[in-house]
Amino acid sequence: MTPSRPDRSTVTAAAQAHEVAARAARAERAPNRLPVGQLAYDTRREWPGVVMDHIGEYVWLRPPGGGVEWTARPDEVEPAGSVLDGELPGEILKARVATTNSRSRRELL
Repeated sequence: MTPSRPDRSTVTAAAQAHEVAARAARAERAPNRLPVGQLAYDTRREWPGVVMDHIGEYVWLRPPGGGVEWTARPDEVEPAGSVLDGELPGEILKARVATTNSRSRRELL
């Protein structure tokens, strides 16, 4: 006895349920995903950095004034405001000025 093939609506419903479950699993793994461009703080290295990207299971950070990027695990990265209480506005201003100046000189950070 051969098993019967499921009809198209059953396959479509199963695919949609799988997509919903996969989306929920991704959201659960990365609940505190910081947006690209936000000033963050790497708690392991104790360095501030700008979030550049999320690739795989790592967050790519760059020093606020420009420089070499590094990776950190998402659980080691926090929004900079929660750690750098009084220093946050100055760090943001320095980072924005450095970015604007380099853009006006057509340089890469």
